Amino acid sequence: MQKTKLLILVSLFTFLIVNLANAQVKDTTVLKPADTTKTKLVTPIGKGGAKQPVTRQDSMKAKYVNPGKVAGRKAVFRSMIIPGWGQLYNMQLLNDGYGTRAGKSQFWQKIYTGGKIAAIYGGITVLTMSYIESTKQYNLSLKELQYRDSHNGEFDPTGPFGARYSTSGITLRKDTYRRNRQIVLFSYGLVYFANIVDAYVAARLHFFNIDDNLGTVKIMPSMINTNSVYGFNATPALKLSLTF
Repeated sequence: MQKTKLLILVSLFTFLIVNLANAQVKDTTVLKPADTTKTKLVTPIGKGGAKQPVTRQDSMKAKYVNPGKVAGRKAVFRSMIIPGWGQLYNMQLLNDGYGTRAGKSQFWQKIYTGGKIAAIYGGITVLTMSYIESTKQYNLSLKELQYRDSHNGEFDPTGPFGARYSTSGITLRKDTYRRNRQIVLFSYGLVYFANIVDAYVAARLHFFNIDDNLGTVKIMPSMINTNSVYGFNATPALKLSLTF
């Protein structure tokens, strides 16, 4: 009895192994590597299982990549992280010889790009100094106003103002420096935004064709025939020719 059960289990196990092997063989014979060199017909299936008109798809067709667009995105990403990094990236494009501007007076282009980086950080430095000074004067004015409010309008003898400024004058001074701080913060945003826009525009223009022979303009004298009924009647004119 035990031998019979063992024989049945071995038979079932052998049958299962054979089926798995046959299925594996079928999968390997059906799944062939795709031939990307051929053009194949694709029949899209619409809603409800209805077949759409047959379209032809060429698997060898390469997707076009705009290098200027890619460079612009990289410049924007860098400028958003660190101001001036996008300008450095554009300078690196000149060093690597990419783009149509790579062979055109790189020295002056690098000087110009370096000047923009210096202007960015110079503006940030000036704004930072202005913000620190405005904050300092605002706090001094606020401290003086708080002292006068708690001492019946008397000035602080240890403060920097003394009796030279009235309470209304110090209030105006406090509001002025508070407004200056707000303007500085807004200017920070403008510098940051201008840094991103400049990096993007410079990266895109880097790949534009600015060859000297890109286009020509010719102006030459000409004659216009008015097709008069009584004969030939010409009028002098100028002919403008644009070549791209």
